[in-house]
Amino acid sequence: MTYRILILGGTTEARQLAGRLMVRSDAEVTLSLAGRTENPVSQPVPTRVGGFGGAEGLARYLSEQRIDLLIDVTHPYAARISANAATAAKSTGTQFLALRRPGWDPGEGDRWTIVDTVADAVAALGKARRRVFLALGRQEVAAFEAAPQHDYLIRSVDPVEPPLGVPEAAYILARGPFAEADEKALLAAHGIDAVVSKNSGGAATYGKIAAARALDIEVIMIRRPMLPQAPSAATVDELLRMIAHHLGPVAERGV
Repeated sequence: MTYRILILGGTTEARQLAGRLMVRSDAEVTLSLAGRTENPVSQPVPTRVGGFGGAEGLARYLSEQRIDLLIDVTHPYAARISANAATAAKSTGTQFLALRRPGWDPGEGDRWTIVDTVADAVAALGKARRRVFLALGRQEVAAFEAAPQHDYLIRSVDPVEPPLGVPEAAYILARGPFAEADEKALLAAHGIDAVVSKNSGGAATYGKIAAARALDIEVIMIRRPMLPQAPSAATVDELLRMIAHHLGPVAERGV
C-alpha cells in the first residue's frame, strides 16, 4: 500500500520531515506552502503553493487527493492554518498529526515584556523615542506605523512593500539561522534598545534573544496563539516515531 501524506509546511522542520519521509518506499509525500515567501528554499519533495480556501477547501483537497495522513508543521503563529487543518482532518476522517515546537522561556538576565498581540507590542514601546528592532516578518510590521516616533530596524526574508510609513526605518533582507555573536553586533551597531519578537521557539532565531540578554536590551515578546489539540510531537525525530507507529516500519527506497 502507498500512503499519501500531505505536510503543511513553511518551516525548517517541515523541510526536514519531508526529506526524512521521502526515503519510505510506501509513502507519496506532498509539501504545501502558503506562498507568503517570494523565494522559498528548495524542497526535497513535490510542492504545492497557495491556500486551499479555508477548512472546507482543505477538506475537499484531502478527499480528492485521497490523503491518508495530514501533518501540520506550520509556524507556531499560523493559528488559522492549524485550526483549518484540524477541522478538515476531523470532517474527512483523515489521520492528523502536528509538530508543536516548544517556545522560549525567559531566563536569568532577560528583560521580557510579554504581550498578547502586535498592537499591544506597539503600545508597549511607549511614547518616548526608541530604536527598535522588528524581527516579526513583513506581514506584521505595518502596525508600527501607529508609533512613528521610533526609529525602526526591520529584518525580513522578502522586501517590505510598501515600506513602513514612518520617518526613520532601515531594512535588512536575511534568512536565518542567525548566530548570537552576529545578532549582538547588529543590535550594538544600530543602538537598539528594544527588540520586538514572536516566541517562535527553536534555535535558528534565538540568537537575538540571547544577544538582547547580553546587552541588557528589553524584548517585547508576543505571546503564542492557542492552537487546536492534536496528537503532536516537539521534534522531527519524535514526529517520525509517531508516523512510524501510524504507518508501520517499512524498507527504505532502494533497499
